[in-house]
Amino acid sequence: MGDAGEMEPLTSLDQSRWRTNTEQQIYSSKILEALRHVRRSNDSPSPVIAGRAVRETVDRVLAVTAKGRSRWSRAILTGRLSLRLSQINKKHKKAKLKNGNIKSKKPAAKKRLPALQRKVRVLGGLVPGCQKLPFPNLLEETTDYISALEMQIRAMTGLLSAGGAGSVAAHPDRHG
Repeated sequence: MGDAGEMEPLTSLDQSRWRTNTEQQIYSSKILEALRHVRRSNDSPSPVIAGRAVRETVDRVLAVTAKGRSRWSRAILTGRLSLRLSQINKKHKKAKLKNGNIKSKKPAAKKRLPALQRKVRVLGGLVPGCQKLPFPNLLEETTDYISALEMQIRAMTGLLSAGGAGSVAAHPDRHG
């Protein structure tokens, strides 16, 4: 990497690393360890809370595995902080509106974006941290994110077929 704010562009070599067996094995072992930790820390959560915890865990492990080399991985790792800050900002804006400090404007007539721009905006919303990226950078990040998600699916499927996730859920202390 160059300067602290500068980021190296993603290359096809970076994207192909998600397809290696070694990377998948490393990721699978990290997932298994993280899921065991989640299971131990949550004695008997509701299915919704447990599902959310599992989802957050596998996403965070994926982002850690990416080692912060991509915008999407950094967005996942800082996601909780960003979410909390946006909630605080919304509260402050609502308080200002109630006090009358901000003048309310009439809604301007919305201009309809061209079809491609609408689709690019939707794609930017699907890839974490990529809402305002230029199109070429968005495509690079999307390609890397999809490759990482494919590896995540392979790893999770492998854990399920090996009985790893089931044994963690049923017996969290059996393997560790």
